[in-house]
Amino acid sequence: MIIPFTKYRKIYFIFSGLVVLASIIVLFVFGLKPGIDFTGGSILEVQYIGERPNNDQIREQLSEFDLGNIYVQPTGDNGVILRMKDIDEEMHQGVLAKLGEIELEQGKFESIGPVIGRELKQKTRIVVLLVLLSIVIYIAFAFRRIKMPLRSWQYGVTSVLALFHDILIPFAVFSVLGHLYGVEITIPVITAMLAVLGYSINNTVVVFDRIREGLLKRGGYFEDVVDSSLSQTLARQINTSITTLFVVLAIFFFGGATLKFFALALIVGIIAGTYSSIFLAGSILVSWFKWKNRHFSE
Repeated sequence: MIIPFTKYRKIYFIFSGLVVLASIIVLFVFGLKPGIDFTGGSILEVQYIGERPNNDQIREQLSEFDLGNIYVQPTGDNGVILRMKDIDEEMHQGVLAKLGEIELEQGKFESIGPVIGRELKQKTRIVVLLVLLSIVIYIAFAFRRIKMPLRSWQYGVTSVLALFHDILIPFAVFSVLGHLYGVEITIPVITAMLAVLGYSINNTVVVFDRIREGLLKRGGYFEDVVDSSLSQTLARQINTSITTLFVVLAIFFFGGATLKFFALALIVGIIAGTYSSIFLAGSILVSWFKWKNRHFSE
């Protein structure tokens, strides 16, 4: 059965437009709260001799110090890595003395200066831009045999528009969480966002590949080919997304505090990416096709 997905494309565009507009407003008003990976800070590693306290107990121990948001990352059986704002040697010794109420051994202590943080932020932007550019080039090359009714580069541009939607929404969620709860953008979160880009483009390319196959083998009216391709790939996309979400939800609920926001970014991104690949990508192609025909017929 062929589902007329693109028939209701105006509804998808209005809904997605409102979500994207709200996301942009949220990001403009609240911004993002970068972690010490990007702003600079201190990292302290300790190894407990006996039983390791839980994360909340460690934070409670250090609550008397002005350390900003403390990220506690358990390592091994009894180790802990603490990430906090940049502290001097006096504060470092005070933190060690407080933690030393429970017997432990200090591991490494190092500072990430603001210069390193700015360099990392710049490299992150470059990586994201290179990923987007590579996606456009890859799709343009992969779909080079398609000349009509749309050029191969138009499929690439459409995929990037869908990706913009998919990555903007998770960032807006983290903007709200940062404003309300002080949640920071860290390297694991950026890693999750890059994974979302890959996951989303994979779903979109599956649809585009089926469209290409339909155009080359069967032909027909473009809108019907797009609807047929979306209908044929619908079960595959939903099944893939659901099975992936099961794993990521397990990480979110049972993976510990250090993986919680990594998993959250993946959850929001996968949902947004599945929606865009089913409802947005094909609809954008059809709208572009109709605008092109109307433009050249006038």
